[in-house]
Amino acid sequence: QVQLVESGGGLVQPGGSLRLSCVASGTVFSIRAMAWYRQAPGKQRELVATISSAGSTMYAESVKGRFTISRDNAKHTVYLQMNSLKPEDTAVYYCNHRNSPQLPWGQGTQVTVSS
Repeated sequence: QVQLVESGGGLVQPGGSLRLSCVASGTVFSIRAMAWYRQAPGKQRELVATISSAGSTMYAESVKGRFTISRDNAKHTVYLQMNSLKPEDTAVYYCNHRNSPQLPWGQGTQVTVSS
């Protein structure tokens, strides 16, 4: 069954941290570049971070130095460690393949940064 399940979101104060997880099934996970995306209210979905099958990473300028993407191929899981969170990081976070073909989008996990 093809499925993406994101978890780990929540409400956090500015400057706080969260670790998101995404379990992927129905894909040859180890050979696919994976990515985290986010969508804020009223905005388009945007790319946040990517990780290649070999572990090379890239980040959007807005999160560089604060977020870290990683993967565990044995667990078919990709992670996003988010530190020094800002109110503008508030969004629903999704994972998926970095490139086409992408899997059906999961439900995402809500991250809210507010005091």
